[in-house]
Amino acid sequence: MNRPLKEAQDGPTVVKYGGNAMVDEDLRRAFARDVVELWHAGLRPVVVHGGGPQISAMLRHLGLESRFEAGLRVTTPETMDVVRMVLAGRVQRELVGHINAHGPHAVGITGEDAHTLTAVRRLAQVDGRQVDIGLVGDIVEVNPRTVRALLDQGHIPVVSPVARGEDGQVYNVNADLAASALAVSLEAARLVVLTDVEGLYGDWPRGTTVIERLTARELERLLPGLTAGMLPKMEGCLRAVRGGVGRAHVLDGRVPHVLLRSVLERHGTGTTVVPDDGSG
Repeated sequence: MNRPLKEAQDGPTVVKYGGNAMVDEDLRRAFARDVVELWHAGLRPVVVHGGGPQISAMLRHLGLESRFEAGLRVTTPETMDVVRMVLAGRVQRELVGHINAHGPHAVGITGEDAHTLTAVRRLAQVDGRQVDIGLVGDIVEVNPRTVRALLDQGHIPVVSPVARGEDGQVYNVNADLAASALAVSLEAARLVVLTDVEGLYGDWPRGTTVIERLTARELERLLPGLTAGMLPKMEGCLRAVRGGVGRAHVLDGRVPHVLLRSVLERHGTGTTVVPDDGSG
């Protein structure tokens, strides 16, 4: 594949990997191939993965409650133990293995490693009131040195979204928001968020017409009316573009090779968020 010279001079491409693309074996392998193709094209991919379905399944297996508020998982200390075990011990290792089936590219780290991600406790906003959702964190600091070193060595960093706080506590961080914070810190060219819908719907639930492109200001106006599942994804996109990332894409991860087609072949799928001046 021809190397896109302009793109190769830009910052890295940060990809949030989650949803159905994580639980369907064919989609997992297709995603891994796409990431390797981005690497070959010189786009320096960084993958931040979720693991919601796998965490929920393990909690059910252990007889522990699985509950969400405002799209965020309520995380007790017992739940946090499961989150760390599933994300770093299972999901990350499987993803690294799929990518490395194509060569020795991927290296797994967590947000705890080298204090890559630092978080503070986050409260959820539910019907205008703040709700304590336990050990859920919001990123307040990113130390990108380890990720940059891996990129400079020609690796594909695969990051699990758990973070340590200055209080010594370990926090469960929404993967969409972790990917957004890392993209800003790395001065990424783009943030790509894979999800289980076609993009941001303009009139949900009355209609399913996807908004193909909108500015950060337009997204900010829509944000309060979004449903819980889409809210952290679009909040992450808004934070990324406002933080200097060139553009943010929300793509349907149920479609094989959607990542490759959108980033390299520029097929106009999903929703793209651009800066207020319309660039990106």
